[in-house]
Amino acid sequence: IMAVGAVMYFHGFSNGGSLLTLGFLLTASGMILWFRNVVAEGTYLGSHTKEVQTGLTIGVALFIVSEIFAFLSIFWAFFHSSLAPAIEIGASWPPFGIEALDPFAIPLLNTILLLSSGAFITYGHHALIQGNRSGAILGTLLTIIFAILFTGLQYFEYLEAGFTIADSVYGSVFFCSTGLHGAHVIVGTLFILVGFIRMINYHLTDSHHQGFE
Repeated sequence: IMAVGAVMYFHGFSNGGSLLTLGFLLTASGMILWFRNVVAEGTYLGSHTKEVQTGLTIGVALFIVSEIFAFLSIFWAFFHSSLAPAIEIGASWPPFGIEALDPFAIPLLNTILLLSSGAFITYGHHALIQGNRSGAILGTLLTIIFAILFTGLQYFEYLEAGFTIADSVYGSVFFCSTGLHGAHVIVGTLFILVGFIRMINYHLTDSHHQGFE
């Protein structure tokens, strides 16, 4: 519903915005109920046995593999188009008429934020395993802050872009890659935020932290 609503909204259909909002609310409701069940099963009901934890770990690993291939397809499109630009786009990269963003402006800052947030979440993870509760909370909190800053800067980068997703393969690859990555950052931030709240409420400890990993 959300995907159909988004397509209708971007194409100017009158009910597109309403359908998009409905789809978003349904998706958000599903996520909230899923998080509620996972927290209840893992914290209060004792349903996350060793076998269940192994299954969750394998499931996440398979998900990561699928994500690798998803991004690989986008990078394949980028290198295929940039290393040997077709005559239809002016035999140049970026294509004729498109002004690329300055890589040493927002993209560089976002890269620093992304790498820093990765370092902070790794620190928080190791602190949690070692029983350092304050360090785990601090590392996770800084990760959330940096992720929010990253998302905000990504939004401003879109505002500065002088091209759209419809501007040849360059615009398509740019917005598909950064949009997909941005969606992952937003969802990942929500997951980490839930883990942060659980950590504060003593749901996650040095001996019970499957939900954080």
